Amino acid sequence: MKFCSECAHPVALLVPPDDNRPRYVCQQCGVIHYQNPKMVIGSIPVWEENGTTSVLLCKRAIEPRYGYWTLPAGFMENDETTAEAAIRETEEEAGARIALLPLFSLVNIPHVHQVHMFYRARLLDLDYAAGTESLEVRLFTETEIPWEDLAFSTVSRTLKFFFADLAKTREGASFGFHTEDIRKFADR
Repeated sequence: MKFCSECAHPVALLVPPDDNRPRYVCQQCGVIHYQNPKMVIGSIPVWEENGTTSVLLCKRAIEPRYGYWTLPAGFMENDETTAEAAIRETEEEAGARIALLPLFSLVNIPHVHQVHMFYRARLLDLDYAAGTESLEVRLFTETEIPWEDLAFSTVSRTLKFFFADLAKTREGASFGFHTEDIRKFADR
């Protein structure tokens, strides 16, 4: 950040009084510009038929990770809830209508200032189509998932949690809630 969004004067990176970390502060009008993590919200859209469970994935038509597969997800907008964001992103990227189920995973990625959350979801029908941010949308069983071609580690970890829980539900257990922190460490 170089300029204040309130008065357009240059900002300085400094620790404001009564704070403990550097912030962008306008030395003209005194506004402190807080920068907070971005929320990436998505769903795990599932179709069940004849005892087989499939998950709907989207092949990305945008960077980063163009051409790689992902769950439908994206940045949460102002004035919406996380549930509304998950439904919207699924509609936008996969053209799919879903019934939202409980929140399933929360993955913190501090080095890119993001928190990813995925809800379990049930597809209401098989009427889906790639949106503008997707090249292709397709259902995959666990063995068909292109694990090496998944766009993000948050997606791969969420899918692994999902299929592990799915196997346990067949033995009478229920789906859990999963959290994980993905940290990037510098070479030592």
